Amino acid sequence: MAKKRPQSKGKQQSQGKVGARTGGADENYPVVGAREPCPCGSGRRYKACHGRAAAHAVTELVQRPFEGLPGECDWIALRELVPAATVELPLKGGLPDGIPSVSLATVLPMAWPALRRDDGSVLLGLQNDTSSGDISRDLADTLQRALEAEPGTPVKGRRAPADGPRLQDLLDPEGRFEPVVHPGFEFWVPDAENATPEVSASLERANDAAIPTVKLTGVDAAYWCETPEKNHLRWVMPHPEEQLLDALARLHAAGTSSLGEGTRLVGSFRAHGLTVPVWDLPTGVTAADVEKPAAEFAERLAAALASQTPLTADERRARGGLTNRQVTLS
Repeated sequence: MAKKRPQSKGKQQSQGKVGARTGGADENYPVVGAREPCPCGSGRRYKACHGRAAAHAVTELVQRPFEGLPGECDWIALRELVPAATVELPLKGGLPDGIPSVSLATVLPMAWPALRRDDGSVLLGLQNDTSSGDISRDLADTLQRALEAEPGTPVKGRRAPADGPRLQDLLDPEGRFEPVVHPGFEFWVPDAENATPEVSASLERANDAAIPTVKLTGVDAAYWCETPEKNHLRWVMPHPEEQLLDALARLHAAGTSSLGEGTRLVGSFRAHGLTVPVWDLPTGVTAADVEKPAAEFAERLAAALASQTPLTADERRARGGLTNRQVTLS
């Protein structure tokens, strides 16, 4: 249902230049090569001295890169589960001059990390491989460069500076995060009929591969999708994993974990520090059909999350089954 992405090992490019900020709070060193003498005067190479801390900062895996952002669960859904969607992104301090809008997009043509359109608006791609263990820092670096790019220019990927800002530093923490799910990728271009051959070919391939997906309106971060054999509901939840698994096990053992006749809680994903329960749905069950059952399930789940009693034997068995059917996406 989603692809795995390789994690960077943090190897420096042979001719790349890196900078460091270590030691005292205001101690800044000039940009040097990894094999050059460290500017601190230790006599060691930069990569074996102050460069070690910089390399560690770049490669350290951030378990919840979207934590603290409005709509963390939807960020994860758009990163891992939703084919085609966009979201308006409010920036701290407002939009710069000449930038009419900034939007997040699940995917961009030719897998561009970002694009500044002819009208000056910016599209930031979310489902791209990143060069470090902090997706938030990588996306923030791409966003900053997109804001400064010439109109009509795509932004290429690169290794983000280890001390660069994160999305949490650039986006308005009070802003709303309201995804708009699209049936296809026509949002890529204002006039799809006059797109370049490369973009048209990329658009056609993307539309052919897209799984029909709908965001539920009655609960947060729940997405219905249609596949040839059956439909699914995939619901990103903000609760701590162990607490959520206990609650799901209580409901499963009680026979109340489904979303109606013919539906079944089949397992869950792990993605970016949160858990994503998954239900199988009969082919004829639409997104509208599961709106009310999902809202009712949310009430049952809240009660199960509040329970402090130890799990019964049946509930422990149910929990073991759910744990065994977990798949880690990231």
